[in-house]
Amino acid sequence: MKLAALDLKKWISLLSAGFLLAALVGHGRQLLQLSLDGQGWLWLLLGVGLSLLSLVANGLALGVVLQWLGLIPRWQALVLAYLQTNLRKYLPGGIWHLSARVNLLRSAGAPLAAPTSGGVALLAVLLDPLVAAVMALALVALGGLQGGLGLLCLLPLLLLLPRWLNPLLAWLERRRAPELALENWQGLVDQSPRLPSYPWPLLLAQLGFVLLRFAGFACCVLAFDLQWSLEWTGWLAGFALAWTAGLVVPGAPGGLGVFEAVLLLRLGFAVPEAPILAIAISYRLVVSLADLLAASTARLDAARINGGSSGVDRS
Repeated sequence: MKLAALDLKKWISLLSAGFLLAALVGHGRQLLQLSLDGQGWLWLLLGVGLSLLSLVANGLALGVVLQWLGLIPRWQALVLAYLQTNLRKYLPGGIWHLSARVNLLRSAGAPLAAPTSGGVALLAVLLDPLVAAVMALALVALGGLQGGLGLLCLLPLLLLLPRWLNPLLAWLERRRAPELALENWQGLVDQSPRLPSYPWPLLLAQLGFVLLRFAGFACCVLAFDLQWSLEWTGWLAGFALAWTAGLVVPGAPGGLGVFEAVLLLRLGFAVPEAPILAIAISYRLVVSLADLLAASTARLDAARINGGSSGVDRS
């Protein structure tokens, strides 16, 4: 089963990268003809700033998850820890940021009033991206029916009902815990609590994060002056679908290739492919730079606050 999963991830990565490479080769000449003026570069700079802000919002959203589970976050320390671990999503496998957060939340240096159990830590770390994905898919509906896609993307909201969410989380825990290389992972799964109610606070927190993420993408659209090619609700729907695919589809770390391929397939009917590729590439550079800046500044802040000890594994 593990070998099959690894093969699936490898094939998805290869197919996504191959599709993106073919598109780049096929539209290379058109891409070279696209250029940015001074205002365009300013839009990209603003995109970096908004992407940085979205990472802070996601760290706060994780705090909302922990608070909803009955824990008391130390908000500044939690956001700093979140930003420091975020770069690990680019490591092969794309899951090591999750492993680092589970280990941190149950360690003596946890950014909480008191360390939590491994089961609660695992639940929180898996619930956070799950709710973000459901929220992002719900935003696809703002683009209209889209041949039924808009309605279909609302259905995952039903998965957050406790009768469906608890079995789904139990399955995710059993599947992810061994991959995260956690000690006594079976015990962690057994310790994980069940959720009693619909997670409305989590959805609202993730709404802010996803909209800020889209704002960074919108800056890339504005940088190439392509905002008139499609209504903003259409841009949002296409982005939300591609971002969710990059988050949940097992493939390259950080959704690399998956996001770009889905964006190209979804919006290629309305916008020429070369400009979409330019937007996708610029957005990838914007968010990668934001990830790097966030992790670097968080490490410096944590070292300053804690006298050189961030509470995060630096190995």
